[in-house]
Amino acid sequence: MAESLTAFELLLQIDQRCRLLAADLPSQPTRKHGWSGIGFRLGERWYVAPMGEVSEVLHEPRFTQLPGVKSWVKGVANLRGRLLPLMDLCGFFGEELSAQRKQRRVLVVEYNEVFVGLLVDEVLGMQHFDQARFEPVSPSTQEGPAGMFIKGRFEREQRWQVFSPFALAQSPRFMDVAL
Repeated sequence: MAESLTAFELLLQIDQRCRLLAADLPSQPTRKHGWSGIGFRLGERWYVAPMGEVSEVLHEPRFTQLPGVKSWVKGVANLRGRLLPLMDLCGFFGEELSAQRKQRRVLVVEYNEVFVGLLVDEVLGMQHFDQARFEPVSPSTQEGPAGMFIKGRFEREQRWQVFSPFALAQSPRFMDVAL
C-alpha cells in the first residue's frame, strides 16, 4: 500500500532527485569581471570614461556664447530647463576640435555641484574590457595636458586611456573659466 506524502515531503523528494541529477552536470564557468565605459575620441587619441561618470551623451546642442570667458568655454545650452555650460575638451587641452561637426558629441557630467557638457570629437559608444587587463598609471608618468585625468589604460586594437570626468570636475584649472 502506497504511503501518502505531504506536499512538503514531496517537494523534498523532488529536491533530492534534482540534486542527484545535477551532480553530473558541468559547473558554470567562472565569469570574467568586466569593465564598461563610454568611448570617445579627442584628435587622434582614444579615451574611455567610466560609466558612472557620464550622465548622458548628446548631439552638439545650440548654445549661447558667453563674454569674458576662456576660448575653450563654448557657452551655455538649455538642457530640459537647466543651463548646461559647454566646454571644448580639446580646447582645454590646447588642441583643436575636429572640423567634422556631425560627429561631435557632448558628454554630460554631473558631479557634486558641477553640471557640465564636455564637447568631444566623436563618441564611440559603450566599450567593454576585461577588468584583469586594466593597467593603472600614475598621473606623474602621463604625458600631455590630459595626463592628470588619466587613471589607467586598456590595450586592444589601440590604446584606450581611462579618462575621469570627475577628476576633471575637481580641477581648479578647469573650474577657472574667467579671462
